[in-house]
Amino acid sequence: MIHMVKLCVGISSFEELESYRDERAHWWGADYGEDVHVHRTRMMPKRAAEMAGKSSIYWVIAGAIVCRQVIERLQPYTDAEGKDYCDIIMSPNLIRTVPYPKRPFQGWRYLEPKDAPPDIADNDDNSSEIAAELARLGLL
Repeated sequence: MIHMVKLCVGISSFEELESYRDERAHWWGADYGEDVHVHRTRMMPKRAAEMAGKSSIYWVIAGAIVCRQVIERLQPYTDAEGKDYCDIIMSPNLIRTVPYPKRPFQGWRYLEPKDAPPDIADNDDNSSEIAAELARLGLL
């Protein structure tokens, strides 16, 4: 199993990503006729067989990995001009993680499970703020 890490371009917070997701929920999965979220990327991962149904996409927002979404499957897509893409079909649920600093990069990167940040429990409102401060101080 291998995870994916991707920059969440144009989004400045977890809450903004939630809002973006909710606003676009009606058309994200429209091509697939189900309650999923789709992120289209140019290249199909070479390790796709290790990912579908087993891994997550970890989102980098404002310089840190802050959440993840379960990858249900990777689907090839060809547009009207004949360009090939990869649709990353994800669960609509966003799962907060302990914030881990991450420098900017282009495209996406693989993330080994041992290097993936742990999830944060939903019932602790202060845990994400505390974890972000600890990560900023280099204590996580």
